[in-house]
Amino acid sequence: MSSSLKHYATALLALAALGPAAAQTPYPGIGRAATPAEVKAWDIDVRPDFKGLPKGAGSVGQGQDVWEAKCASCHGVFGESNEVFSPLVGGTTAEDIKTGRVARLNDTTFPGRTTLMKVSTVSTLWDYINRAMPWNAPKSLKTDEVYAVTAYLLSLGNIVPDDFTLSDTNIADVQKRLPNRNGVTTAHAMWPGKGLGKAGAFDVKATACMHDCDAEPKVASLLPDFARNNNGNLAEQQRLVGPQRGVDTTRPAGARRDGPINVAPSPAPAAAPSAAAAALALLKKHSCTACHGMDQKLVGPGFKQVATKYASRGDAEAYLAAKIKAGGQGVWGPIPMPAQPLSDAELKAIAGWLAAGAANR
Repeated sequence: MSSSLKHYATALLALAALGPAAAQTPYPGIGRAATPAEVKAWDIDVRPDFKGLPKGAGSVGQGQDVWEAKCASCHGVFGESNEVFSPLVGGTTAEDIKTGRVARLNDTTFPGRTTLMKVSTVSTLWDYINRAMPWNAPKSLKTDEVYAVTAYLLSLGNIVPDDFTLSDTNIADVQKRLPNRNGVTTAHAMWPGKGLGKAGAFDVKATACMHDCDAEPKVASLLPDFARNNNGNLAEQQRLVGPQRGVDTTRPAGARRDGPINVAPSPAPAAAPSAAAAALALLKKHSCTACHGMDQKLVGPGFKQVATKYASRGDAEAYLAAKIKAGGQGVWGPIPMPAQPLSDAELKAIAGWLAAGAANR
């Protein structure tokens, strides 16, 4: 074999040896590469330059129909919302549409900040509605419905006329009428690069003076033993979202759930869960406690309030199961409860627990 052929064969062998090594991942046997279809399903974001925006169109009139069917229960027919959700519309003027800056954002006497006052890109509205709305069935709107709902919302702010049809071909023109389109700024030195602040002047490089500092206040609260469980278990009266957690007032202070357990309990023998325990587990599984407290109303009524209201009904279990399955509005206030996709066995367990008095253990 000639010298050149020997070198060529050696190179081929080296490349062949590199193949398996290059294919290995840092964590062999864990996970796999996403398929193109999976990436496409997740890659739905729409950028401010409208890259990623799918083709489609929807009119204000079509959007009003979708809005009243799927959006108005939370956001109001005219975007005024209710006691739970912040208003979407209001606080903008014709002059703001001309200048691209919402004057009332600098008015400390104005009572609130609506979505149309703050948002600076139409793509943000389209993208969020597309991926997150309606809240009980996100990503269920068709592309043309997203265009229509966005058009209706913009019409409520007089950004587009009532007979307007929003589409992928004219959305960039609508962007030029957004009231706060010029209110966004990147002059905050959070990232390097042209157009994203001054290079080398990042806010993380600030120098703290470290003198004449005020003493750090210590904020604490406690429950005296005689009042610890007077108003029910605080842990069951808090929504399971956000930073606040109620202390478990059914347990001694030294063994509360948000603090260390002084003595590890001995493991108890396994036993079948009681009807109450099974129902409570289902409430947690399906996030029912995000809207309902045990004793008191949060977004919806407390479970014990429901149990008390229907205690005299002979068909309470069947009635409550049907209400949970179908959802509804108006019995406990204006905020709707969407239909709950539970199995018949789960419905029976929760409804039976409510009909029996909603015991918490």
